[in-house]
Amino acid sequence: MYDCLKEECGVFAARHCKKGSVFPYIYWGLRAQNHRGHQSHGIITFDGDFHTYKALDLVPKVKRPEFQSWLNRLPGYVGIGNIRYTTSGGTDEQSLISGTQPFIVGTEKTRLAIAFNGNLVNHFKLRNQFKERSPQLHYDCDVELIGRKLVMELSEDRDLSSSVKSCMNEIEGAFSVTGLTRDGELFAFKDPHGIKPLCCGNSPDRTIQAVSSEAVGLNINGFEYDFELEPGELILTSNGDFVREQLVPCRRRALCAFEFAYFARPDSRLGNKFVYEVREEFGRNLAKEYGDFINDSDVIISLPETGDDVALGLHEASGLRWERAVRRHRYVTERAFILLPEERYATIDRKLNVLGSKLRGKKVAVTEDSIVRGDTTTVVIEKLRRMGAKKVHMFITFPRIIGPCFYGIDMATYGELIGSRHPPAEIAEIIGADTVNYQSIDGLVRSIGLRKDELCLGCVTGKYPTPLAQKMADEMREKFEKGHKETGRIYEVSSII
Repeated sequence: MYDCLKEECGVFAARHCKKGSVFPYIYWGLRAQNHRGHQSHGIITFDGDFHTYKALDLVPKVKRPEFQSWLNRLPGYVGIGNIRYTTSGGTDEQSLISGTQPFIVGTEKTRLAIAFNGNLVNHFKLRNQFKERSPQLHYDCDVELIGRKLVMELSEDRDLSSSVKSCMNEIEGAFSVTGLTRDGELFAFKDPHGIKPLCCGNSPDRTIQAVSSEAVGLNINGFEYDFELEPGELILTSNGDFVREQLVPCRRRALCAFEFAYFARPDSRLGNKFVYEVREEFGRNLAKEYGDFINDSDVIISLPETGDDVALGLHEASGLRWERAVRRHRYVTERAFILLPEERYATIDRKLNVLGSKLRGKKVAVTEDSIVRGDTTTVVIEKLRRMGAKKVHMFITFPRIIGPCFYGIDMATYGELIGSRHPPAEIAEIIGADTVNYQSIDGLVRSIGLRKDELCLGCVTGKYPTPLAQKMADEMREKFEKGHKETGRIYEVSSII
């Protein structure tokens, strides 16, 4: 995707039951998920005490001569790691540093290390609750609130299961959590709707247990995929295996549908399918839904990399040639959202190499995962026009986004979403395409293979799986339609707490 959308976060955790070092496994588990968070990363290991490393930007390469110094810096047989993009709190450098995960919270008696992927909807309520107890509370990010809530419960002589259950019942939002106790016990849990992915696996000899946001974190370590955590489930590691406990019944599963269109790597496994298989089916659906515009095209091109699998499916269903005439410059890694406006166009332009001779005079069908704000899609289409494309038909796998996300994607106001203000024909005119053809919601659901009520589709339907998010969305939508100016992320400025 080239539409300036921030990813969410990713976690990885591991425990070596024979007391070997887990740093290498956590490091590679995070490297495999670098696509989920570019702003900061961190690792905490445990060998009787906590050892912490945090930094901004991507998880770096560790050169062979430096490896021993990393092992010395982060010793331990159990540990957790995180890669982050902020969807709450500040985005200035100091705020990013302060909010880098994992966090250590609590007292010596109830000390925890914790990392998560998600976003809390009722964080105002939680902050007020903690400030009553600790007026000096400095809020850096949502994971701190989860950690403080756990510590508060544990300090009242509740066990870990009871404390996690209280979090599940009292915190609204998306949270896939990994953590360490002061005794080195590794735990993980997922919110009662299961909005964010979190899976578990073992080394082939079952001496190492691991927890990862995506299966690729297991694959890169040579671990076997074991299971996906259920919504409302807590897991612990013990004697080379996982102990699973369903703490809160799942009344409605709501896995984020955007994982399949954009966030997850194509070789990750979500549910019973690999993501690339789902994306290929998206392409087949688009061929069925928009046959007239396929017939008006001479060639398919894809915007790498999330558009590639879609293009294959579209090609297979339509017979139209897929021309690999758009390639990504792999090492042009600047993120458009951190650049000055006058720099964005050039950076996005440089990221894509378009082979103009393959497109000149042709009507092109372009596969893309989504259109959020529309600004960078405009740049891509302008480049295709410059290269001589006669017509540009956009085929978008994710349905038109009409509402904000409350659960960990940084699209948090109505005004920034081009789809909340314009129908497809107007969007096509704004971004310079001849047509914009969104996959239908039913087609998306059918391709994923889950029921519609097992997915979070709030951003495309306006129907959210949690009650406070729904109230906030309805309130802010009404104000937006009346012309009120939005002043920030809905869940950070709403009067509803």
